[in-house]
Amino acid sequence: MVGLVIAVVAGLGMAAQSRVNGELGGRLDDVVLAAVISFGTGLLLLLLTLVFSARMRAGLVRVVPALRAGVLRPWHCLGGFAGATFVLGQAGTVTLIGVAMFTVGVVAGQTVSGLAVDRFGLGPAGARALTWPRGLGAALMVAAVGVAVSGDLVDADVERVWALVLPVLAGTGMAVQQAFNGRVGEAVGSPLTAALVNFTAGTTLLAVAWVVSLLFFGNAAPDTLPGEPALYLGGAIGVVFIAVAAVLVSWTGVLLFGLASVAGQLIGSVVIDHVAPATEGGVHATTLLGCAVALVAVAVAAVGGRRGGGRALEESAP
Repeated sequence: MVGLVIAVVAGLGMAAQSRVNGELGGRLDDVVLAAVISFGTGLLLLLLTLVFSARMRAGLVRVVPALRAGVLRPWHCLGGFAGATFVLGQAGTVTLIGVAMFTVGVVAGQTVSGLAVDRFGLGPAGARALTWPRGLGAALMVAAVGVAVSGDLVDADVERVWALVLPVLAGTGMAVQQAFNGRVGEAVGSPLTAALVNFTAGTTLLAVAWVVSLLFFGNAAPDTLPGEPALYLGGAIGVVFIAVAAVLVSWTGVLLFGLASVAGQLIGSVVIDHVAPATEGGVHATTLLGCAVALVAVAVAAVGGRRGGGRALEESAP
């Protein structure tokens, strides 16, 4: 239960990150550069932490031996690729569809992916049976997404509807990212080391993508950067979320952590779209109802979140 509360709070932070990165992408008129800045500032913060954290340095030393021993696989170190897609989606779609609609798109992908990740044991908690409460909680979360976006979709044009595709894909990758980062954190004994591996991979991918956009797609580097310091907080928020996730997925499993964190994202996104909206039109009543259903989904899934809790739909893999 402590893990669930922390996951909800972490989700609130991710909603704030979506608003910050979306605004930065709009100010720069370059979503890839905004994603590079977000991931790059997170990487810089972790490198500074590395200087002062003996545990983090010890964890970094253990990465290569863990790979050689087979405790970690090379793809476990590529969770940052999914994170890069998520941040790119924030920078590219939030100003078009709003924080709330972006978040519920992420929820849809993350919920379905979280079921598969837990079932096949990709995370450090191992394979978890699909119990009735967990399955019902996932179904309720998907229903919450449908309810939350229904009001927006009635008035949305085709461009806004298609803009939901990237958040759904980003959410699908988020569950895998959390599982892989959890594996790294457990193997090396440091969630901050897992975050460093994550941000190194993600920043590298985004930097290459930005250079390609400059060379082959006619994009130009901006003459100046926005002066508001708040626009550069996305990376710091991401560091905290990734480190927290690397610890909590060992307690809760990927699905339950994902449900709790996205419930926090939904609540935070509604508050942000009301206080500092990224789009016109405000928050629909259906979005509020969807958030309420999402919280019920987390409570239901938590009943079957413990090992052996609830009646399994099928036996857990050994």
